[in-house]
Amino acid sequence: MIPQSPQPATVQQVVDAIEAMHPREWAQPWDAVGLVCGDPAAPVAKVHFAVDPVLEVVEEAIAAGADLLVTHHPLLLRPVNSVAATTFKGAVLHRAVRAGLAIHVAHTNADAGAPGVSDALARVLDLDGLVPLDPLPGRPDLGIGRVGHLAAPERLGDFADRVAAALPATEQGIRLAGDPDAFVQRVAVCGGSGDSLFDQVRASGADVYVTADLRHHPASEARERAGFEDGRPYLVDVAHWASEWPWLAGCADRLVVALAADGRTVAAHVSTTRTDPWTLRVPSRGE
Repeated sequence: MIPQSPQPATVQQVVDAIEAMHPREWAQPWDAVGLVCGDPAAPVAKVHFAVDPVLEVVEEAIAAGADLLVTHHPLLLRPVNSVAATTFKGAVLHRAVRAGLAIHVAHTNADAGAPGVSDALARVLDLDGLVPLDPLPGRPDLGIGRVGHLAAPERLGDFADRVAAALPATEQGIRLAGDPDAFVQRVAVCGGSGDSLFDQVRASGADVYVTADLRHHPASEARERAGFEDGRPYLVDVAHWASEWPWLAGCADRLVVALAADGRTVAAHVSTTRTDPWTLRVPSRGE
């Protein structure tokens, strides 16, 4: 018998493969995941992965010859009254549809996955023994965030350097709250905005918490409370986009393997466009 050659995948087959890894029922009730635009029956030769579905990324995907763009953040998370091409959301949709580019979103369902967004963040920091920070009900192996440990204790300042080296560069860089000479080993992480999880971080016994978008009041109160206890957890604040970018390559690789096992062949490409919104950092006087 002559072996069959791999066949091109369709949009629906790629979506099915992604949702097998990150089922949409894992998404939060407020989220907007799934296929945003595109013909499910259209063929897919190349999939482009990115964090944000902005126009620059759509242009990048089209230039790369992609048929499907998979993003972490939703394009239509909040209701809109128009998707006319004269609106910024509509411009993205019109450009994608004209070019035959489908768009699919895996957001909080990818956050909860194992492997998922926080798994990827934990692994680029070389953490072992990973468990969810905030498990899904009835699924203790899944959930938002991860807790793990370093192979050996290290200074908080050195750990912040580790984070900076592991993540793509942004204007924000890495912000640190705590004594840089304190030693840390047990680490909690949450890709994306994570200052709603301080209770879970304290319960985990983490020495340090790595996340993004730390607001003044939650961070200040967390550090004040830590001062009444043992000083932990210390905080490492990174850019939102940078904290979620490591997930893309792993998801792309897993998708190619999953489709190949089903006799389908696709190429996958990870965006190199930095979509962090901040473009300049001016040092404080005296810095």
